[in-house]
Amino acid sequence: MKTFIYPEMMVHVAMCTHKNPSTVLVASQNSDLLQGELGRYRAIQPKVVSGDDLLGSLRDTADKSIDVAMIDTLNADSAVLAHLNRVLKEDALAVMRHPDLDDVEGNINLMQILGNYFKIIMPYHLEDGSTLLLCSKEYHPTADLILQRSDLLEGHQYYNCDVHIAAFAMPQYIRKNYLGIIRN
Repeated sequence: MKTFIYPEMMVHVAMCTHKNPSTVLVASQNSDLLQGELGRYRAIQPKVVSGDDLLGSLRDTADKSIDVAMIDTLNADSAVLAHLNRVLKEDALAVMRHPDLDDVEGNINLMQILGNYFKIIMPYHLEDGSTLLLCSKEYHPTADLILQRSDLLEGHQYYNCDVHIAAFAMPQYIRKNYLGIIRN
């Protein structure tokens, strides 16, 4: 996979969905790539933490202080997700890596835990077949897409508003496997 696709899709899908993001939590071993994409937005205050000790980093983060969280680790258990919910504002959203959608049992467990905290839980595709998971307390990633923001950003190699919407298209077998679990 081309190295620019993952950071563009992790950052811009979230940033062009949230109405007014200013505080962004980045939990990643490759935070430089994500911060590079976040640099396209004015007035963003990124808080970069290690994906190795995500729970500890979340414990040190103030309540209701984060608009957007970008979690680039598979170490998100129920304790991590509870603390993530605590630090997110009431209209916040999170994007995270998660197991392959073919791991139905693992994903259902994760999505059921996330369902305690988020109104909208939607996987979206990357070009290599892997997926990210968008979880939102308020904004829908296709209905609330900020077209002006997504179209006015320059310098992308992959992301645009059409790719943003298309990434959420799911094959029928995925819809059936996750009926009642994916919230859109």
